[in-house]
Amino acid sequence: MGVFLGRALPCVALPPFKGKLLLQRIRFIGAQSVLVIVLTGAFTGMVLGFQGYYTLRKVGSEAFLGPLLALSLVLELGPVLSALMVAGRAGSAVTAEIGIMRLGEQIDALELMGLSPFRYLVVPNVVAAAISMPLLTAIFDVVGIGGGYLVGVRLLGVSPGVYLGEMESYVKMVDIMHGLYKSLSFGVIIGWVCCYKGFYARPSARGVSQATTEAVVLSSVLILVWDCFLTSVR
Repeated sequence: MGVFLGRALPCVALPPFKGKLLLQRIRFIGAQSVLVIVLTGAFTGMVLGFQGYYTLRKVGSEAFLGPLLALSLVLELGPVLSALMVAGRAGSAVTAEIGIMRLGEQIDALELMGLSPFRYLVVPNVVAAAISMPLLTAIFDVVGIGGGYLVGVRLLGVSPGVYLGEMESYVKMVDIMHGLYKSLSFGVIIGWVCCYKGFYARPSARGVSQATTEAVVLSSVLILVWDCFLTSVR
């Protein structure tokens, strides 16, 4: 897998650039994942609002609901849950698409024509995932904070000034950027693993389905492991 990524990365800088193909991949991986990201972010924020409020109330610190919710979303839950959702929705489709091309010998046809399958199949998906993930994570964070506001302020009675003011005091730009850097690396992992599994899928219906399952599971596990490593060295 490391050799596969090493062969793909140099193709990113080789002209001519496939701008139209890249935009199509961004639309598929990013824009078409917005709905699931919004739904996941909203209900994650609401759950955090409920659980955070009842936990903080035990120690008389309901005023810190805003920072608790915002830091949880920005640093961990936003990047990780967004990546897991994209891996399940778009990553599986990418693996199946490339695996079907392997089954139909379309990848072999590209190689016979002297065209690099890495430039046409791998690089656009990896770059599109890397571009889309920080944007989707930002949407997830904003919607999640809004969901927490709805629960904490509108339902549970926390002061809106306290909710937003304490959040502004404790959440720094470095925290936001750390979460976005995480999400960018998660995008590379999703594109890399899913393209690899599809590229080397066995040329059969069962092989494609097995590669799709392995891609989602492996990318999800790697996201969690890499998140743990990034958090430990922060």
